[in-house]
Order: sequence, then C-alpha cells, then structure tokens
Amino acid sequence: MINKKKKSIPISVEQSKLLGNTLRIKIISVLQETAKTSKQVATEIGESPGNVHYHIQKLYNGKLIDLVEEKPVGGVIEKYYLARSSSFESPEGIYPELKPGFNAASSVSSSSALYLNEEDKEKLLEEFTDLIKKWVVKTSKAGYSGTEEYVIGVNFVSRREKTEEEK
Repeated sequence: MINKKKKSIPISVEQSKLLGNTLRIKIISVLQETAKTSKQVATEIGESPGNVHYHIQKLYNGKLIDLVEEKPVGGVIEKYYLARSSSFESPEGIYPELKPGFNAASSVSSSSALYLNEEDKEKLLEEFTDLIKKWVVKTSKAGYSGTEEYVIGVNFVSRREKTEEEK
C-alpha cells in the first residue's frame, strides 16, 4: 500500500512526546511511502527487530501510524504499518530543545525577515519541510553513523500582532 498523505496533521501534546525520540522519527520516515512490517523497518534502519517493534507499537497506539494490512504467513500474521503523515503540528512544540533557554551543548540559528505573500510563504515552508525530510531519510538508513543528535525547527512568525477580532 502506498501513502498519498503529504499534509501536516495536528497532534496532541502526548503525541508530540512520542516524536521526541529519534528512532521513532526514523521509523515514521521509513513508513512514509510504503507499508512495511516491523522486521522490514528494522532491517532498513539497522536496528534490532524487537526494539523497532516496541517503538512501532508506541507510534501505533499514539495514532501516528496506521495498521493497513495483515497477511498470514506460515504460522504468523505479518502486520504492515504506514505513517499517517510526514509532518506534524503541535501547539506546544514537539522538541523541548527548541524552546528558549534550553542549555544546549551546541546551537546554531539563522533568522531573517521577509516580505511574503501567502502563496510564497506556503512555498517557502514547503521547501524547508522537504529539505528537513530529505535529511531525515538520509540519516535514517542503516549504516549511517551520526555523532550527535540534533533537532531542527522552522518557524514562520508574522510581525503583525493579532487584532482583537483575530483573538
């Protein structure tokens, strides 16, 4: 089964906590396009099947991935999972490390102010999102060895404050 869902979905604080784990992000990345079993995912990302199965169950129970197919094979039933989305929105933020005041060992930021119409804003956000997804996929492959875990976030904030009518 192929996943056609590309749109960002809103998630709860509890669901955002599930995404605070890098292995779970790798699992969601692998389950973007095609439904796979936990063993297939484990092979692709170079992790133990038991560990991947545990985290898949957490993601499934948290409604971040779907069980899309069950196939009887021999004496077992293979379960195939697919990510519900490739990006998520949380009012509380997903990573506490991105909140002001986090005492990070290493931190780099880049900021700018732009004049954008709504169409250009959406296009730029899409480009940032695609770039981040590309790197998630690249670093999720078995054999990739990063030396330190990082989180990245992109915020688009209007300089105009909300009017009373918008509140």
